[in-house]
Amino acid sequence: MNKLHTLAIATTLSVFTLGAQAADNFAGLTWGKSTVNIDRSSTLKQTMPGKNRFDDTIKNSGTWGVRAGQMTDEARYYATYENVSDDYGSSLKLRQQNLIGSYDMFLPIGDTTRLFGGASAGLTKLENESSGYSRDSDIGYLVGLQAGVLQQVGSNTSLEAGYRYLRSNAGTEVSERGVGKVGSIDVHSSKQAYLGVNYHF
Repeated sequence: MNKLHTLAIATTLSVFTLGAQAADNFAGLTWGKSTVNIDRSSTLKQTMPGKNRFDDTIKNSGTWGVRAGQMTDEARYYATYENVSDDYGSSLKLRQQNLIGSYDMFLPIGDTTRLFGGASAGLTKLENESSGYSRDSDIGYLVGLQAGVLQQVGSNTSLEAGYRYLRSNAGTEVSERGVGKVGSIDVHSSKQAYLGVNYHF
């Protein structure tokens, strides 16, 4: 929690600093591939021994997002909503939804190209929608880092490619219908490679 509060304060101060500069508004869409690492409780390891199938449920899975924020020549801040859902076989299915606030600093490498790197913090919702199990969901915190390259392709349009790594504490119960609770799962981390398009106005 201390790390989360520190990151939130730093992000807030950065936002106020950026807001004091001349900034352009922007909105965009992202599409990428996400992999979510899942930890099982000791009880679940006993009731579902062997390979961690939950770990393979959201693995290189298609992820879409929408974002909006402000940008200057030196930095940007923005809010992103992301959604990813996938299954393993015909029994296990998970969905993760993220609401993220991010701040990036820019490093120009040309007239129209900039590298970026920054930090993110927000909320994530994990939903267990597995067949044969009771549905359960949980909302937790997430913190992470991102980096990539931003390319201006017109007066109002930019493209980007990035990579994001997030840590979270969201988790759900695993309750088999007719049996009851057989354990629980927790999100350890998630990683995502993505492409994005932004419209500046």
